[in-house]
Amino acid sequence: MTIELFYTALYLMIAIAVVVFIALYFVDAGYGMFNTVRWGKTVSNRVGWTIMEAPVFCILVSMWICSDRNGMLVPSIMLSLMLLHYFNRAFIYPSLFPTKSRMPVAIVCMAITFNLINGMLQGGWLMYLAPIDMYTTGWLRTSQFIGGLLLFFTGMDINIHSDKVIRNLRKPGDTRHYLPQKGLYKYVTSANYFGEFVEWTGFAILTWSLSGAVFAIWTFANLVPRANAIYKRYRTEFGDEVGNRKRIIPFIY
Repeated sequence: MTIELFYTALYLMIAIAVVVFIALYFVDAGYGMFNTVRWGKTVSNRVGWTIMEAPVFCILVSMWICSDRNGMLVPSIMLSLMLLHYFNRAFIYPSLFPTKSRMPVAIVCMAITFNLINGMLQGGWLMYLAPIDMYTTGWLRTSQFIGGLLLFFTGMDINIHSDKVIRNLRKPGDTRHYLPQKGLYKYVTSANYFGEFVEWTGFAILTWSLSGAVFAIWTFANLVPRANAIYKRYRTEFGDEVGNRKRIIPFIY
């Protein structure tokens, strides 16, 4: 891929993200509490998440192995951060799901498509297209790398802890909905999504790249409308118990 085609793909991804952002305020993606029969055939959540996330893990590993830059420290560290996230999402996170939970095959297919494209864009920039003198070891001492790295791991910690809070809301066999109360759920109804957005914003900053920014934009476009839908569902089910919580960004939205 030429650098011109690469940037064209990034700008196209931004345009699509805007469309997705608007559309998701009118259509609730049919997984989790919004899963209905109209979304068609389903698959086990455990299988679905692994199928969705494992391909991008494999693509990133393959791009690192095949790249002439795989001996460069800084791009390898950056790629390793993505691999850490996707290893958790593909192999650890799904193993913690209840065995009976399911998701639509259509959602799985859409997620695979995005993950494959995004993985090639992120890996392509880091391992092939970034200026060869950009990510030298001196980059590790820059404010954007240090600040971005702190944001990345802060977001990852919030995300993992918030997912744990949600998993522990129900006892085995219970299908009711509960309002999360611990951690950042005291301030927002979708603390797990806030953590993921912080994580990829940190990645965009530490790489200081348009490709990283596009990933953060897509995370925002996908999760903010979802957080709004969850907030409205909680308002309907729990009323005043929701209190002054925001949707996804504490004290703001």
